Amino acid sequence: MIPDKKTKRYLIAVIAVTVLMTSMTFYFYQAFFSPNALVDKEEPALLKIPRGATFKTVSDSLTKKGIVHDVVTFSFVAKVRGYQEAIKPGLYEIRPKMSNKDLVALLSSGRQTPVRLTFNNVRTKEDLAEKVTRNLEMEQEEFENLLTDSVYYSKFDLRDETVMSIFIPNTYEVYWNVTPEGLFDRMYKEYEKFWNEERTTKLTQLNLDRKEVSTLASIVQAETQMSDERPRVAGVYLNRLRMNMPLQADPTLVFALQDFSIKRVLNVHKEIDSPYNTYKYTGLPPGPINLPDISSIDAVLAAEDHKYIYFCAKDDFSGYHAFATNYNEHLRNARRYQQALNRAKIY
Repeated sequence: MIPDKKTKRYLIAVIAVTVLMTSMTFYFYQAFFSPNALVDKEEPALLKIPRGATFKTVSDSLTKKGIVHDVVTFSFVAKVRGYQEAIKPGLYEIRPKMSNKDLVALLSSGRQTPVRLTFNNVRTKEDLAEKVTRNLEMEQEEFENLLTDSVYYSKFDLRDETVMSIFIPNTYEVYWNVTPEGLFDRMYKEYEKFWNEERTTKLTQLNLDRKEVSTLASIVQAETQMSDERPRVAGVYLNRLRMNMPLQADPTLVFALQDFSIKRVLNVHKEIDSPYNTYKYTGLPPGPINLPDISSIDAVLAAEDHKYIYFCAKDDFSGYHAFATNYNEHLRNARRYQQALNRAKIY
């Protein structure tokens, strides 16, 4: 039977709808499940989404970095999944051959890839702020401001002179977009973790508190680069503290003067009126003169028990020191070192 015109139109409509539905289904499948990220790459890529970013910011970054092959299908899936209105800032690792579905799921989840934060050889707050923010979203000035915010750090029983003591040089994993407060809180938690039961027991035996140990460790670290000698140097300063004898530590004068180009401390430098002048004032200075590393702190906690109260550089220029129990012996050691300098024509 030959179908009439009405039936023909109906069949054509059915076929058209079927083709359209099939095409739509295929498009949806392709848009959601086909690889669309780093399709020609073998290595993952990192995507930074800053605070306050819009979807256009994200899509522009994906396009500019060559991460997304087809931005139209990515935008479609992002719209369907509600991501366009719920951007989560952070650092994300995009794997090769990811589908739009998986890529949008990753960016929507907020599952960031952490960055490694390493800092050492720090003398000042400016040094610290520069080093900790180097690979983070926050600006150096943001963290510097927090380090000088007495209202904030007083909550942690810290002062301007001691705020640096909670930063233990090491390598940590943090999120790229961590806030200044979030980073400070994290470092304080690491500091609390560092002072475990074993270290706290040693601390008590020295009759010092945590901040005092950090301060002494910073002086010991500045005095000698030889880690195996640090417990002996620490013992010298502990002996002086017990005798109420000035520490007479040259590095504290350099810190007081804030002139780190000084190689040899002269008598004129000893005249500065500063609580960090350990020639003029007995006891420890009010805070650390650098960020002592873990080995320096542990060296103080494991300080040698001896009777030395003086030391000076050895005349063999090995980097080690000659120790003395009395001033006359110390003068002989110092004379030998000076004669070695003269022979080597080092002034």
